[in-house]
Amino acid sequence: MTSWLHEERLTAVLAAVRKSGARRVLDLGCGDGDLFVRLAQEPRIEALVGLDIDADALRRLETRLAAAGVRVPRVDVRLASMTDPPSDLAGYDCAVLVETIEHIDPDKLSKLENALFRTLRPGRVVITTPNAEFNPLLGVPPHRMRHPDHRFEWDRAKFRKWGRRVAGVAGHDVHFHDIAGAHPDLGGASQMAVFARRQAG
Repeated sequence: MTSWLHEERLTAVLAAVRKSGARRVLDLGCGDGDLFVRLAQEPRIEALVGLDIDADALRRLETRLAAAGVRVPRVDVRLASMTDPPSDLAGYDCAVLVETIEHIDPDKLSKLENALFRTLRPGRVVITTPNAEFNPLLGVPPHRMRHPDHRFEWDRAKFRKWGRRVAGVAGHDVHFHDIAGAHPDLGGASQMAVFARRQAG
């Protein structure tokens, strides 16, 4: 993926986490840590946990954390799946999923929804995913996706329909944002949903 898009995406998610005031954050599908390393250096964050199913990526992340001088007690990196997360991670302030949901088979998305909104139950959830409408501007041929491991890529209407349904079931409000551009017809290269649990009463 183009470096400008990746940088825009990371900047947008980091801004959403800062705005939330979260002190305990989960990075689900953290990979080798492009966002995680930045989060680990945020002074407000007191506890940060990254999950990924790729052991090699996690080893690279640990090397990057050491090079950045991040204090080990402040972060936790685990080999685990976001669709079957450890139950001790329930109740964090915020969970982020950066370009990860499109790697899950559509018929297994309900398992991710349950893991996020029933098992983990963070106060906020920040999700980004490619905007399929923007693909022609990135040179992606018709009927192709941006990455061979993507199981789907949604346009803005499908992402918002999914997000509103999930928010309604989970008792959250949700807001959507374009990332990396705002074409008048095609939106941004990526799209972001920020879910916030409704306050009781």
